[in-house]
Amino acid sequence: MYSPWPEAGTPLDQVATPMPVIDEDRMAANIQRTQAYCDAHGKAFRPHIKTHKIVSVAEAQRDAGAVGLNCQKISEAEVFADAGFDDILITYNILGAAKLRRLRTLHERVAHLSVVADSAVTVEGLAGAFDAARPLTVLVECDTGGKRCGVQTPEAAVALAERIVAAPGLRFGGLLTYPAPGGAAAIEAFLSGTMALLAAKGIDCPVRSSGGSPDLFKAHLVPSATEHRAGTYVYNDRSMVRAGHSTRADLAMHILATVVSRPTDTRAVLDAGSKALTSDLLGFSDYGEIDGFTEARILSLSEEHAVVDISAYGAAFPPIGSVVRIVPNHTCVVSNLFDRMVFHRDGIVTRVEDVAARGTVW
Repeated sequence: MYSPWPEAGTPLDQVATPMPVIDEDRMAANIQRTQAYCDAHGKAFRPHIKTHKIVSVAEAQRDAGAVGLNCQKISEAEVFADAGFDDILITYNILGAAKLRRLRTLHERVAHLSVVADSAVTVEGLAGAFDAARPLTVLVECDTGGKRCGVQTPEAAVALAERIVAAPGLRFGGLLTYPAPGGAAAIEAFLSGTMALLAAKGIDCPVRSSGGSPDLFKAHLVPSATEHRAGTYVYNDRSMVRAGHSTRADLAMHILATVVSRPTDTRAVLDAGSKALTSDLLGFSDYGEIDGFTEARILSLSEEHAVVDISAYGAAFPPIGSVVRIVPNHTCVVSNLFDRMVFHRDGIVTRVEDVAARGTVW
């Protein structure tokens, strides 16, 4: 039976498209560079696996020195618990009886499981699902400028921490934030202020977890944080290059796509539509950058087509049948669009890995 997935040893120019491909050496270098930075600054590092959703990549991160994993949903965490990971933080408010039952089952088989909460409603739900025989660790999520989830003031953080401390089935684990890029001063002020208030009440705050790939190499500017969480760094993408977090030489993911049409001198069409490229713009005006043809602009995506403005190149743009390499705006979404990921070294396929946690979004 024919399979579109290539065997080890296959040259990339023989790989069916559209297909994301991962450069082994660049990925390994990204992992080592990040871990070395965190080690040098005395920060624990907890990679967010939503970027890759692949067990072997998480194992490489752990082997390099990561303290555990950051997952976003219960079903995602279950995949990595099945693979033997025993330190997992789920950074999402978990609500509802069905999810709380699954969380309790997960807690029974993961040695160190932590979750977050930013409201009394979430804490009350967790408190009703766990007991003193095996309490669940809960961190208070704080909004330090990211304007997503999180309590709004240090005083609110302390009030929620007191609710957690008072619940027999819960254990207060500390503070967590997902901040806006460039927000080190605001993070430090919020964390240090909250820690002082907690100390005045005799509440220990062992973990102060900050995160984000854009400010990964500025983690040392938040001395109160004990750990940093990041995901995109493992592959990097167009947005990370723009942010100055990485260079083009650090880009481990590309999407191979074939030119399937050249209907005019100024328009080309690729076989990588919204089912292969993320529709996330992240502030860009187009949907990815074509390696070697940076002035070509992917202007629109339909499900199976990417329409490219090639007016800057005309006849010099690759002809029909040619394969191009696209740098995605956002790697994390691409990982959730494919069942498997192709890895290579020097343009030769090394392995094909299942995206084990693909679609685990509940």
